[in-house]
Amino acid sequence: MMTAMIPGKTRAALLPPLCLLTLLQAPAMGWTACDDPPARRVNWLHCDKQGIDLQGADLREAVLTQVNLSSANLSGARLSGADLGRAVLNKADFTGAALRGARLVSAQLDQAMFAEASMSGAKLDRAVLTKADLRKADLSNARLYQAELIGADLSEAKLNQANLAQADLTDAKLANADLSDAVLSRAVLEDAALTGAKLRSARLDGTNLLSADFTGADLSQATLAEARIDSALFTDAQLDSTIWINRQRCRPGSVGECR
Repeated sequence: MMTAMIPGKTRAALLPPLCLLTLLQAPAMGWTACDDPPARRVNWLHCDKQGIDLQGADLREAVLTQVNLSSANLSGARLSGADLGRAVLNKADFTGAALRGARLVSAQLDQAMFAEASMSGAKLDRAVLTKADLRKADLSNARLYQAELIGADLSEAKLNQANLAQADLTDAKLANADLSDAVLSRAVLEDAALTGAKLRSARLDGTNLLSADFTGADLSQATLAEARIDSALFTDAQLDSTIWINRQRCRPGSVGECR
């Protein structure tokens, strides 16, 4: 019970239940604390952490929404389950970091480094990854819907069962990448290098493949219905039972051209 002072009197007044509940809960609420040290579940919402050294830090399940970590060193850091939605991460170093199930929706990741990072199940819808380094990164089951990966290096990356629908991979490097069962519907892969890539059962329907290089790639059972393939290279590519651009199924054993 709280008392309210009235001139000449002291009158007891009960706080409304909703107000009382808010006061009781306030200490338990997670407030942004930009000066807090890196820790699991830390809340750095909107904080400016440009250039900070977080190598090997434990930031699992951290709230990093709209944080600025440009040029920060997060190599080997643990960020599984962290929320980096709309964060500014340009040129940040995530080499070898663990980002399984992390949320990076609409994050700015120009020239960021994710080589050999563990990112299975990560959500990168509409993220900007122009010229990002994702060599040998594990992006299996990741979501990259409408992501911008122009000029990105995904050589030998694991993208099996990833969703890259409507993503822009213009001039991207995907040599020897695993895109088995990946969804690339209506994506842009113009001038992309996919030599030796595994695209078995991948969906490339309506995809822009102009001047893409599929030399030695495995496109067995993939779907290319209505894809644009002008000037694309399919030298030695496996097209076993592939659904071609005209919806014709290629004959078993087709190599280099759909027969």
